[in-house]
Amino acid sequence: MAVLERVRVHRTPSAQAVGPALALAATVVWSGNFVIARALHATVPPVQTAFWRWIVALLAVAPFALGPVRRDWRVIRRHLGFLAVAALLGVTLFNTLIYTAGRSTSATNMAMIAAASPMMIALFDLVGRRRGGREPLGARRAAGMVLALLGVVTLVGKGSPTAVLHLDFAGGDLWMLAATTTFAGYSALLRRRPEGIGQLSFLFMTFALGAAMLVPAYAVSRTVEGGFPVTTGTVGPLLYIGVCSSAVAYFTWNKAIALVGAARAGAVYYLQPVCVALLSAAVLGEGIGAVQVVCMALIVAGVALGAAAGRR
Repeated sequence: MAVLERVRVHRTPSAQAVGPALALAATVVWSGNFVIARALHATVPPVQTAFWRWIVALLAVAPFALGPVRRDWRVIRRHLGFLAVAALLGVTLFNTLIYTAGRSTSATNMAMIAAASPMMIALFDLVGRRRGGREPLGARRAAGMVLALLGVVTLVGKGSPTAVLHLDFAGGDLWMLAATTTFAGYSALLRRRPEGIGQLSFLFMTFALGAAMLVPAYAVSRTVEGGFPVTTGTVGPLLYIGVCSSAVAYFTWNKAIALVGAARAGAVYYLQPVCVALLSAAVLGEGIGAVQVVCMALIVAGVALGAAAGRR
């Protein structure tokens, strides 16, 4: 693969205002994804949910993206390896893991674990920067990472941070932790998006490659688990996550990272547990217990501390 140029982060005042707003829009739209993951867990198998999500997303993006893809095709061909890795992390794995987690944990738990993404994004981003000899970790950001990690470990350990020593985990929370890690890697990777591949071209190619990688798993799921009932209760949510959570939210998130960088866009992401908690309470009737409140406080405090260190 050819050496990739880093995407330049814009520093103009307008970019610094628009970037976080776009990240917030993506975060709000993605909140519905966690609720849908939980709502569909008994009717649509996880791999089939992910597969049809990306087919819908491809159809939604295609009318706008085919022209840019033709224009950027020579650059796309040179960087297919990079696009394949981005598609594997952000498309094939991330959402499939979310839908798998939705089978055995609540939407609120999923969102709270996902709230640790900013710290993971900052860590991945830091590793890439340190290769260029820039920006040490710093005590405040390290402390923020420790706080957020403590919150996640306590939540995954069902209220006991020492449960990690006994491997006493909730299965769905572990799936969500894996999803959060892949999303952080995807977000940090966006900083290295090759020059000459536009936003729409990047979206279309990652959606297409990610859906293609899901085909074998989809075939196995259809054979082993069968299909799912085609009703308004299944098609409606699939259209939402295909158009809104995929085409719209991914475009705004990628644009936010191009404007302000992965770490600052990621700092907005900690608002997601609040959005999901409200949605899941209204739609699914899920409540929030004392352990979840404590863990949310730890995660949010850690992310806020790390974000403050990054701004300074």
